[in-house]
Amino acid sequence: MASAYALPILILTLAIIPFERTCGSHHHRPLPRHKSLHLSLFRHETINKTGYVIVRGVEGGAGRTTAESRTPFGTIFVFEDPLTAKANRSSKQLGTAEGTSITSGLDGLSIISVAKLTLRLKNHKGSISIVGGTNDNMKRSDHPVVGGTRDFLFVQGYVTSSPLHQKGSTVVYKIRLHLYWPPYPPRRRP
Repeated sequence: MASAYALPILILTLAIIPFERTCGSHHHRPLPRHKSLHLSLFRHETINKTGYVIVRGVEGGAGRTTAESRTPFGTIFVFEDPLTAKANRSSKQLGTAEGTSITSGLDGLSIISVAKLTLRLKNHKGSISIVGGTNDNMKRSDHPVVGGTRDFLFVQGYVTSSPLHQKGSTVVYKIRLHLYWPPYPPRRRP
């Protein structure tokens, strides 16, 4: 006799469980959206004005400079370049890029870069730090964000740098920021 009731009880139990789960979910707050920022800026680098070769690398061999984009192995380059809203140097300055690049490949194309981008945007102020490798400074490079200050504290993401054009000793790079803030727990209401 007990086995005759087992199947209907099992079906009723299974039917009730999902119903209770959906009914109980209305007490939970919705998950907050993750805050992010996607923005393009333009970096204006002028040799011997905003960027300087501090140490000239080793000439010859595999590090021979046969192309404009190559620098001799061991070259250390330091820069402090303006970041603007448009590719035109006279457009509004939104920040500064400061850092150093070291030619680390004997081919003269591999470069290790460390930079701090100080940003003064409408709703965000502070800096982000990036580190990464470049395989030819005349091609697109991706650099991970490794830290930040003020409004960019704990931010994660990456920065892409692509040369736009070169005129004389000035190179304009398009800098794309892809920044993501971690989810924070909701504030308690008093």
